Amino acid sequence: MVQKIIQQGAEALLIKDDSKIIKRRIKKSYRLKEIDEKLRRKRTRREAKILEKLYCKINVPKVIDVDENKKEMVIEFIKGKRLSDYLDSFPLKKQLDICKKLGEMIGKMHEEDIIHGDLTTSNMILKNEEIYFIDFGLSFHSKRIEDKAVDLHLLRQALEAKHFKNWEKLFKKIIDNYKSKEKEKVLKQLKKVESRGRYKYNDGRKIK
Repeated sequence: MVQKIIQQGAEALLIKDDSKIIKRRIKKSYRLKEIDEKLRRKRTRREAKILEKLYCKINVPKVIDVDENKKEMVIEFIKGKRLSDYLDSFPLKKQLDICKKLGEMIGKMHEEDIIHGDLTTSNMILKNEEIYFIDFGLSFHSKRIEDKAVDLHLLRQALEAKHFKNWEKLFKKIIDNYKSKEKEKVLKQLKKVESRGRYKYNDGRKIK
């Protein structure tokens, strides 16, 4: 089958090859070559390891191959509906059922001290009534309560912006099913995050 570019972002190129996706990190000419090589290699390795760690915990694409020299990895292609495009079209009960699963999955991810870093419905795929999280390019490991709260806050913002009709009910369902040993601490910190104008992840990325 002919390879086809399906997405080109600021950090990576996504190429569909039959039932696989090749994710190739793009060179940055504004960085010193040695630094660029090191960063792209490190980020490729980190994302692959996070996906491998989560694979037995929640629904994520399976890692098929990793080539740090090429700064690329090959992962399973999840064929389904992007949640951002379809969530609003479902009856409210189904929307709530989906959000129940989201809460459970996010809780399991945070229990592993993994922060997604871009937790929006655009990075979730619905396949055969199951939800898959995709695009862990900004993910990282962190035990910080703040980082977990920011992850949830980004999802809250995404729901409010994209799914404004029912977003409050949907987010409540997510939070109600967010099972974590640190749940109370995370939710307490979430309130603080929401009260601030600016906040950032532990890796230094500032989010408005």
